[in-house]
Amino acid sequence: MSRGALELDEQSLITAKLIRRYNGGASHQTAESNLEEWIIQMSFVLDVARQGFINGEPAGTIVDRLAGRLHDIRRNAGPDIWQQLIAFAQQHPVKEYLMQDPFTRWSVEKPRGYSGDASLLDIYYKHPAAREYIEASTPLGQEIYAYTSEAASSVAGRERCEILARTVDEAADRAENAEILAIACGHMREGELSKALKENRLKRWIGLDQDPVSVGFVTRDHAGTAIEAMEGNVKGLLRRSYKIGTFDLVYASGLYDYLPRAIGVRLMQRAMELVKPGGEFLFANFSDEITTDGYMEAFMDWPLLLRSADDMWDIINGAVDRNEVDAEVFYGENRNIVYGKVRKRG
Repeated sequence: MSRGALELDEQSLITAKLIRRYNGGASHQTAESNLEEWIIQMSFVLDVARQGFINGEPAGTIVDRLAGRLHDIRRNAGPDIWQQLIAFAQQHPVKEYLMQDPFTRWSVEKPRGYSGDASLLDIYYKHPAAREYIEASTPLGQEIYAYTSEAASSVAGRERCEILARTVDEAADRAENAEILAIACGHMREGELSKALKENRLKRWIGLDQDPVSVGFVTRDHAGTAIEAMEGNVKGLLRRSYKIGTFDLVYASGLYDYLPRAIGVRLMQRAMELVKPGGEFLFANFSDEITTDGYMEAFMDWPLLLRSADDMWDIINGAVDRNEVDAEVFYGENRNIVYGKVRKRG
């Protein structure tokens, strides 16, 4: 499958296998000697980490060092070799230590059937809904989690939730009885932080998600509020299958991590059709500046399409006429997530 041919699966999900194909680009034969050199280097890095666990070194120190070295290998080895190194790493005995981390374990086991599900976000949000699962982990697992949940990418994920809630509140300040649409809403934890929701200043806040479990959680947790959860996916949006009206704010907070450019552009074009004059579309993406990417792919089975500010502008410029909108791209505080915001001129 070529880079341009990456397609959504039947549930509008991007699977790890497809992401790896996309990131790999056109395949070419890897020189055996070059691969062997990288395997030797990877083996050394993993052996050092395993020995650190055996020796009782602080788990945070071990995983921090490991993540940094995996990031360097991923960056320098090239995509074809890196994919082979992932397979090698996942067979290494150090994995039995790392899998004790509840964050890593959930990501690998994928109880919902796909990467980056809403319960995984609850784990790095440190949300009460995940407490029992976290506390059931081994002492070593909880020690590793103390590091992984405070890694820069996890901190950025929690900040993203705050930014979403603030953006909803700003929409409510601009428009009386504001209407909001969250695409791939997950558990909508930003709803718990929104002042506008608490103050009943929203007319409706639709959470669209392909996962019926997430839809059920949102319906239960936000009963009696302006939040309405409904099953739906990207394909349905692109095909205009849902009669949902227009909105003062449409946002996609984590979906673009899995969407190649062509689909991302199409989704933005469709989202802007749903935005009222004066309204906004906000989208977020883990940035190419994160340093946990190697660990996420090698040991969490969680590949992402990372983007720079220029990549975000490229999607915006491909989707809208800049004469009809005001747009900005900005980073979160630690630059691990990058945001694009497009406002339709009234």
